[in-house]
Amino acid sequence: MFFQFNCTALFYSWTQTMADRDWGNQTAIKEFIILGFGDLPDLQILLFLMFQVIYMATVAGNTLIVMLIVVNQHLHTPMYFFLGNLSCLETCYTSTILPRLLASLLTGDKTISVSGCIIQLYFCGSLACTECYLLAAMSYDRYLAICKPLHYSTLMNIRFCLQLTAGSWLNGCLATAIFVIFLSQLIFCGPNEINHFYCDSIPLIELSCSDTHQAILLAFILVSVFTLPPFLLTLTSYVCIITTILRIPSTTGRQKAFSTCSSHLIVVTIFYGSIMIVYLLPKHDTLRNLNKVLSLCYTVLTPLVNPLIYSLRNREVKEALCKAVSKYVAFTKTRRDS
Repeated sequence: MFFQFNCTALFYSWTQTMADRDWGNQTAIKEFIILGFGDLPDLQILLFLMFQVIYMATVAGNTLIVMLIVVNQHLHTPMYFFLGNLSCLETCYTSTILPRLLASLLTGDKTISVSGCIIQLYFCGSLACTECYLLAAMSYDRYLAICKPLHYSTLMNIRFCLQLTAGSWLNGCLATAIFVIFLSQLIFCGPNEINHFYCDSIPLIELSCSDTHQAILLAFILVSVFTLPPFLLTLTSYVCIITTILRIPSTTGRQKAFSTCSSHLIVVTIFYGSIMIVYLLPKHDTLRNLNKVLSLCYTVLTPLVNPLIYSLRNREVKEALCKAVSKYVAFTKTRRDS
């Protein structure tokens, strides 16, 4: 998180400079129009209510997990350290997209400034890249815990946990900053309509009247580097985990462990799979709506279900939650009686 805040401060300073520059010599566009789900005018209120509920549930669920991990000493382990980072990341990730979308659905104002669009693109990109490697680190942690239990405490020590987490945040921050700085050099001279529900890289590149071949190539390289290696590492880890689980003599223990790991693997597959399809497949007008749906999978769906899959189904988290509720009820009763 320290690296993310430093990079964010540097990037914010840079975007302010970009916003203060004379854009007149480069582009006639001062703002973009994010079309969102404008092709569904009769469903705007329904979409607003749905995304509002999703946003509140996502923030509440992830914030609850962070609080439980911080206050409960029994959850101060590598696995829950990674889960706390993931929950914090999911809260930030959702907050970069849904509030702007909700405001657009409620007011009908779909405009966003050029600098605002670049800032949103930076945060979405950096958090998505960070999540890819953070999920890989979590899968490696589970691999060591299940397949190498005798060496787990030695290999997954505090220093190594901090290195994995800091590396995930720092790599996502710097890689996206490089791409956004490169993207800001493009000239936008119209049209200014982004056919998406947030400022994504590919729809933004398509609006440029500059030569975009290098920008598209850089986007392809970054997406490949930040999805394929961590996905393969995650997949390999879970294959080894499932192989080890199948050797458990107890049928009940085997089914319980397999159920948890399979749930994790499903969420990871949805996240990586939707990102790779959206960014790595050729772009066609017929696939625009499909890309929006797939984008919802990794920007809205996974932040919502990650607390349920990774944490709230976990016995230790449930026990910590029950203890916290019991203490709160006892405290409330004591204050009322006094």
